[in-house]
Amino acid sequence: MINSYAGFDDAAVAIAGARAGADVIRDLYGQRLARIDKGAGDFATTADVEAEARILNVIRAARPDDAVLGEEGGRRGAVDAARQWLVDPLCGTLNYAVGNLLVAVNVALLGGAAAVADPFSGEIFFTDGETAWVRRDGADDTPLRPSPASRLVDVNLDPPFPSAPGFRAVDLLGRPEFVERFRPRVVSTTLALTWVAAGKRAAYVTDGGGLSRSVHFAAGIALCRAAGCVVTGIDGAPIHETDRGLVVAADDETHGLLMSMMRSRS
Repeated sequence: MINSYAGFDDAAVAIAGARAGADVIRDLYGQRLARIDKGAGDFATTADVEAEARILNVIRAARPDDAVLGEEGGRRGAVDAARQWLVDPLCGTLNYAVGNLLVAVNVALLGGAAAVADPFSGEIFFTDGETAWVRRDGADDTPLRPSPASRLVDVNLDPPFPSAPGFRAVDLLGRPEFVERFRPRVVSTTLALTWVAAGKRAAYVTDGGGLSRSVHFAAGIALCRAAGCVVTGIDGAPIHETDRGLVVAADDETHGLLMSMMRSRS
């Protein structure tokens, strides 16, 4: 059998994987799906599992020597593999399960190329590690250009809150200076990260730890970096040096305003 992915560069592999996962998510939308309990209120669905399997088939065919860390299946491949892919087949499972279309498929090569697919808009956001683009069916690839113009800041309010009581994202929304300058949004999926890179959001804020190596966040962080966004932890340190949350802003001014509000609260 001819390997249809032979000769693909890493960005093309990420795009093909994200597209394959998005096809599953779109095809199964609206069906009654079995839920797999993960505890603490978290769960996966049949769509999560099938989409991850489809993505893994792409990566195995194109990069058989690489390891993969999947949200549902855990780590696969050689322990000493030099390269690792991070796969979140359905970011926004709860949204999806209740019929909300705000979901994403995340595929990232750790430290390299990445792609995020929006199954319902048909958009695929991708980076080769240097530049960032969006691909739409029937149109030329368009460079991602961050912009603060929307004044919309997406805030992740999902628990846990490891930085509380010093920092809780919900407290940021109640600050008068935040309300004067920005308008909050809560998308509850890392699709919002790609929107910062694309100029649809001015910023994104979340708590948590180890996000640069997370299956949920790695692809979005890679896109934002390549697009020229300001990317730090909630303590203002570079994301690779911190284990404290994530602040992604379209420009230095927006990032500085948010950091001043967060530090004032702390």
